[in-house]
Amino acid sequence: MGVLEQAAQRQARGQAFALATVVRTVSVTAAKAGAKALIGPDGSIEEGWIGGGCARAAVVKAARQCMADGRSRLVSIAPKDALAELGAAAGEERGGVFYAKNSCPSQGTTDVFVEPVLPSPRLLILGASPVAVALARLAPSMGFVVTVAAALDEHERFEPGVQRLVGVAAQPEAGESAFVVVSTQGSGDRAALKSAAAMEARYRAFVGSRRKAETLKRELALEGVPAEALAAIKAPAGLDISAISSEEIALSILAEMIAVRRKPERPPAENAAG
Repeated sequence: MGVLEQAAQRQARGQAFALATVVRTVSVTAAKAGAKALIGPDGSIEEGWIGGGCARAAVVKAARQCMADGRSRLVSIAPKDALAELGAAAGEERGGVFYAKNSCPSQGTTDVFVEPVLPSPRLLILGASPVAVALARLAPSMGFVVTVAAALDEHERFEPGVQRLVGVAAQPEAGESAFVVVSTQGSGDRAALKSAAAMEARYRAFVGSRRKAETLKRELALEGVPAEALAAIKAPAGLDISAISSEEIALSILAEMIAVRRKPERPPAENAAG
């Protein structure tokens, strides 16, 4: 099976990987322009070939970084003299290019473009409030795969295509990269908040006032729910855009989720400023 066929299968299964493509070579190199490799999350080259050990270590390192922050990288593996001519040092990033030293006897230069292919982010909504319904409708347009957890008789409120779970308590682990929003608004607030606190998600938020959330968190802390897990749940959910309607509140939450999702892809200077 070729690299692209393997990549298509992995993407269809929602599995993360990085695709490395040799885009330029100078002098003698093991791999030639156009060579490709599929790299798994653990750094293993699962299909294809992009050169020997001299190039492989730098490309694998870049691939793992790509899958961690979602940013593509151009890696230039060059001999010491070539790096010196460019005024670059091994391990340096400049102008969007990451430089690595080629210590192989061939002393050629290989430029490799490494791009992450990541599964769509998952959003778990606990509750069936009007905000939950609006959020479940809007989120797929921004690439989120939505699952809602609500009472069985509330499932009909949601549009077709949304995955459904029965009840808001004791939900299965969403995954550390998932987004979790509690939007019960009076119907099972405590159970849903306790369920969210037990999850290792990238983003957890509660739709409701800060005062209400603090009261519920205090009660759950007395029941033994770890304080740090409760503190990680943002309340109220969403960016402050003076939202009033359910749709506006859902939009503010979606905007906040996008900001969290895309933050690793922004240059470090922008992250520091924002």
